[in-house]
Amino acid sequence: MGGRQVLATRRLLAETLDGELPEHALASAARSVVAELGSTDRLLELIAELASGEGDPADCARLSYRHVLGFDKLLLIDGGPRHMLRAHVWHPGAGGIGEEDIHNHRSPLASYVVRGRLAMELYEVCGESGDDDDDGVGGVAAARYEESLAEGSADWVLRPAGAARLRLTHVGQYAAGSSYALPAHTLHRAWCDTDAPTVTLFLETGAGRRRHTDVFTAAGPHPEAVEKVPMDVRDYRGALSDLAERLRAL
Repeated sequence: MGGRQVLATRRLLAETLDGELPEHALASAARSVVAELGSTDRLLELIAELASGEGDPADCARLSYRHVLGFDKLLLIDGGPRHMLRAHVWHPGAGGIGEEDIHNHRSPLASYVVRGRLAMELYEVCGESGDDDDDGVGGVAAARYEESLAEGSADWVLRPAGAARLRLTHVGQYAAGSSYALPAHTLHRAWCDTDAPTVTLFLETGAGRRRHTDVFTAAGPHPEAVEKVPMDVRDYRGALSDLAERLRAL
């Protein structure tokens, strides 16, 4: 069920994140852990073990897929409700139907850029309006949705929740070797900012997860549901092998 690096990673995650920490402390601890696990040699060893069949390949494959934001989402360690460690492989120009969406998360998160570069924008809600005209509040007009998981499946369900205006508060770039952490409610948008694929190590934390996330889009209406297409074990292990080759090329 686990090679040396798989077991060491599970132990580090449990020891660091399984206490009853306030959100800001949990996000800070997650950022420290993901930076430690994201070092090239350590991550390569973990990915190689998982590609060989260590860990829980069937369960991890079931929760690995091409995300609507345009990246491959590969679950590495499933820590139940308290933490999930993933590798994200961002392909330039391969955005999905939600590539322009501004969103938040169900729990605090941290991410470490292993290779490439991510761009990120942070937003806040500055007012709500029923039309597209500037009503004096300023900001960008967007349609608001509440996103949750469908009963009996992992598909995304998007419930319209009115109109809003968002204000851009921060623009940043995260190059290889950098990390960031965000509280659950932080509205943001991220994308691959290079001509070559970007690889990030992503850590989702916290047992008290929100029932839904908030999604804002200025790109037109969303469908009411978006299907997740999970990988099978062979495709999952193949994707991990490809990722290991990318890491060896660093």
